[in-house]
Amino acid sequence: MPIRHAQANWQGTLKEGAGSLKLESGVYEGPYTWADRFADGGGTNPEELIGAAHAGCYSMFLAAILTRNNVPPARIDTRAAVHLGDGPTITRIVLDVEAVVPGIDEAKFQEYAAEAKAKCPVSKALAAVEEITVNAHLLN
Repeated sequence: MPIRHAQANWQGTLKEGAGSLKLESGVYEGPYTWADRFADGGGTNPEELIGAAHAGCYSMFLAAILTRNNVPPARIDTRAAVHLGDGPTITRIVLDVEAVVPGIDEAKFQEYAAEAKAKCPVSKALAAVEEITVNAHLLN
């Protein structure tokens, strides 16, 4: 399996400093600051990137489960909300999922959605988060 890389640079103090985040693929490189992370700054932040990674992994894993069970999805949209609490610590992640999956009933879809939450590699990596919730909605 491949090894993926990303890098971060930070210069200065916590509140007055600034940094940059860069993905090995080159598809993203951008700034981040204290305000981006803890207030309403304009750049990205580690929690936003974790949310993107979690949403992407979950969507792909759910697609794999559905396909393996002969109900391939037409579309899966996942939005992640990463809650940063005191400490600071990530206290909660909520994945809101909307999917179009022809030929599946609601109960089976919910079963597969729960399985994807439990088995997605990013969900497993984030096991220290107090609460990970999946709100899965079948749009058929």
